[in-house]
Amino acid sequence: MNIHFIGGGNMASALIGGLLGKGFAAGDIRVTEPLPQQRLALGEKFGIDCLAETDAATLDANVLVLAVKPQQMQAALAPIAGRLQRPVVLSIAAGLTLGTLSAWLLGYRRIVRAMPNTPALIGAGMSGLFALPEVTRDERRMTESVLAAAGETLWVEKECQMDAITAISGSGPAYFFLFLETLEEAAQSLGLSRQAARKLALQTGFGAASLAKSSPESPSALRARVTSKGGTTAAALAVMEEMGVAAGVIAGARAACARSAELARQSGTQGSIEK
Repeated sequence: MNIHFIGGGNMASALIGGLLGKGFAAGDIRVTEPLPQQRLALGEKFGIDCLAETDAATLDANVLVLAVKPQQMQAALAPIAGRLQRPVVLSIAAGLTLGTLSAWLLGYRRIVRAMPNTPALIGAGMSGLFALPEVTRDERRMTESVLAAAGETLWVEKECQMDAITAISGSGPAYFFLFLETLEEAAQSLGLSRQAARKLALQTGFGAASLAKSSPESPSALRARVTSKGGTTAAALAVMEEMGVAAGVIAGARAACARSAELARQSGTQGSIEK
């Protein structure tokens, strides 16, 4: 299987590194990237072919990964619009619906929409995917393998659910960073040094997430195990509940989901093809 990336930014770089780490051959990966310095950096780092413009071989790829910014997508697709026959198209551009992408590709419908997140940069990403009916099982498998090279994947049944994916895993790392930042501030307010506060917050967050992922128990069950009646954890959680921490997280995620849908309406010409 050969893969062609249109756009060679951070997320494309993360996926390329993951693919090579999974055993894909450098000769099977190509990138179209207009910036000379970025082409040079990608070529030197990964030993792959980097082009300034798409060529005939681009149209012959098995998977064509759209990794440019949403506002640049229509211009990036113009040279190949109406010319695609073979590739399954995988878009990792936030907010662009399949209807918009299909319209910009002059009706081409073998398209998968994905929403990766920034932990993909270290191989710990979470990507949601949705495909049009014209995408075959083998093509779904190929596109999933691209994203699985940088983390885990999850298929959704409706395209509108991609807004929820954006709200939870796309924006989610920022929620955790905010909690870590706040935990650091709390530690410093209790008299610990900045260095100690950061170490405590980061390792505690890492350990808690690792434990939750490896345990068959739910997060609520794990929380209960740590919370002794009348103890320190119970005191802290009672205050957080009183101040509406959980309600704030849920409301924030809902706001992110609504904003994702709004941006999709603003940025494209078509809404969701599959509701």
